[in-house]
This record gives sequence, structure tokens and C-alpha cells, in this order.
Amino acid sequence: MVRDAASEWPRVSPRVRELFRRGAEIALNPHAEWVEELHAAALGGARVRLVAEDPALAAATRRANLANLLHWAAANVQNPGRRVPANTSSELLEASRDLVRRGLDETALDSYRTAQNVAWRRWIEIVFGLTDDPGELRELLDVSAVSIGTFIDDTVAAVSERMQHERDELTRGAHAERRAAVTLLLEGAPIGQARAESRLGYRLSGPHTAAILWSGAAGSEQVEAAAEAVTRASGADHRLTVIASAAAMWVWLPVATAPPVADLIARLADHPDVRVAVGRPGTGVEGFRRSHLDAATTQRMVARLTSPQQVARYQDVQLVSLLTSEPTQTDEFLADTLGDLRYADAETRTAVLTYVRELGSTTRTAERLYTHRNTVLRRLARADELLPRPLAENALAVAAALEALHWRGTG
Repeated sequence: MVRDAASEWPRVSPRVRELFRRGAEIALNPHAEWVEELHAAALGGARVRLVAEDPALAAATRRANLANLLHWAAANVQNPGRRVPANTSSELLEASRDLVRRGLDETALDSYRTAQNVAWRRWIEIVFGLTDDPGELRELLDVSAVSIGTFIDDTVAAVSERMQHERDELTRGAHAERRAAVTLLLEGAPIGQARAESRLGYRLSGPHTAAILWSGAAGSEQVEAAAEAVTRASGADHRLTVIASAAAMWVWLPVATAPPVADLIARLADHPDVRVAVGRPGTGVEGFRRSHLDAATTQRMVARLTSPQQVARYQDVQLVSLLTSEPTQTDEFLADTLGDLRYADAETRTAVLTYVRELGSTTRTAERLYTHRNTVLRRLARADELLPRPLAENALAVAAALEALHWRGTG
């Protein structure tokens, strides 16, 4: 293979161009396990930990990396072996805006490089399935390496430029002032309360209940509508809102009691793709800060467990959050504590959990579950057959494990 003297781009033979096109067609329809490997690698590095822990940013990064793969493959189906233009699709531009709004810099784009490494290994598998001719393999791998590397370089440069543009935009206007004031408050920086209230248009001396709303599928309009529904459910007549990303929002409500979960779920019926994490109520500047940090902890737990629950309050998940902070240890705890009860039917598990919550009263358990007391006794007996230790000897640990199982959404 030779280089084009004018452009320094590899000149590709007709045979290798055809092989490239066939390989790109395969890459354009990646297997599900390839895509999962791509996502896991992209969000697994230490430099992107803050991205991986934020459900909205993680979802945006997944969309961006998949968009990069499909963009490169589609371009090579049309023009195999030619230089692929940088990907400036909506997925990448939205991801860049989200990163800037979270205060992150270009190091978060490391996920593109990591995903590139995974894609390269999968591409090699595809290439070796197309030909075993040494000359063709050498030429095809050479141009492929140049193509993939250049495409990612150009895309990272384009996204970095967009991030700088977003950064410039955020330094102007009311939103920038609100975001800057909230950041100082959350970091515990010495900002005067009167000055902060003036910037926020929100009183800090009263009660606060913070919530984080986000979605991996819905757009900003749906998240905004869901925030209004949460406000109505709380009984508040106003709220403080900070846009965290294109599909995430931080909210503070001037109320001393978090809305009941059932009320929130009912209000969110028209917004099924929006998730809500609610912090404990607090008072004053410290309550403003703590309630938001509670909501952020709850959001991370929901994301870590891939929980199907739409609404989660910190006071309901505090213990589960502590128990599940280390996934491997969580699995061991569930297996050691629950044994085969982990895989029992939902009615049996619910009966056990309700029985412990009702302090061992079968009568109250039956009333709570709207069933007969004998039915409760049969389910408890069945649970004792499945548990490694009798329920009476290990009730608190069993209840904690069942709570974790509930929020994980598996069993």
C-alpha cells in the first residue's frame, strides 16, 4: 500500500476497498454483547468515574459512543477506506453540553479513546473473518488503524471545541449565576446567604427538600414537566431549578416534608421515562446542601442497582445504599443471608419482609397484605425451608437483604 502524496492518506487497492466495505456492513449491525463491552469499557476508567456515577451522563456517553461506532461504519460502507468526517451528531453535541454543565473538562472524553480500543479489537475479529491473505490483511489493517485513529482524533477535537463554546455560554446569563451560586453552597464555600439568595431568587433560611430528576430516554421538556408534577405533589407554590444536563435537573422545594412516594408516582404517570431521587428535608443553608447530597446518593444507588423503581427517597433507601456500595459484597450478602429464598416467588418474599416490619405479628401482616392469617403462616413456613438459618434467628439481616433485593429489582 502507498500513501497519497497530496493528502498523506493511505491509497487503498480495489480489493481491500471491497473488503473494507464488507467489514463495515458487519460493524454497522453490532452484536448486543459487543455494544455492552463497548459501554463497560468506556465507563470503566478512573478518569471517567464522575461520568459513570451520574446516570444521565452515563446514558449520554453510551449514546455518544454507539453513535461514533455507527457513524464510522456507515461512512465506510459508502466510501470504504476514505477519511471519515468527525461525528458532530446531536448525540455528541448533547453529551458535550452535559459534561460542561456538570463542570467537567475534556478528560471526560477519555471514554471515546477507551471505546476505540474495544472497537479496534472487534474490528480485527471482523477483518480476519474476511480474508486470510497476508498482503490483504496487512493493507486492510494499516488503513483501518489510520482511519479509526484519525476519526476519533477529529471527533474529540470537534467535541472539545463544542465544549469550549458551551463553557463560554455558561459564563453569561442568569443560569450561569444560579449554577455558580449553587456550586458554592454545595461545596461549603464562604458565600454570604443574602448574596446567594439574591443570585438564586430563592430563600435559604426556611425548609428545603431537594430532588434530582433525570432520564436516559426523555428530553428536557419531559424532565421539566416532571419537575412541575413533583412541585405540585409537594404542595409548594414555587421551586429552585438548576439545569444539570440536557436530561437532568436539580430541584429544591421549600417544604419540610418529602412528598409520599405513591403521590409522586401518580403525578408522574404521564412521564414514565423520568426518574426521581428525593433527599431528606432540611433547614437553612446546611439543609439545602445536605438534602441535595442525599438525593445524589439515592440517584447513584438507583443507577448502580439498575433499579426499576421510578421514585426513590433517601429515607427509604439509606440502609440499602450502605449495603450495596460494593456490588461483589452485596451479592455475597444476599446469597449468604437469603439462600434459596432469593429466588422464591414474590408473595413469599413480601410476606417475610412485611412480617419483620410488623414486628413478628402475623395478624398485622395479614391485614397489611389483605390476605388470611393462615396464608401468611404457610408463606413463612415456606421461607424457613428456603433460608440458610431460621427467620427467627436472623430476622433483621433477612429483612435488609430483601430490601436490597427489592431495590435491585431482581429475584
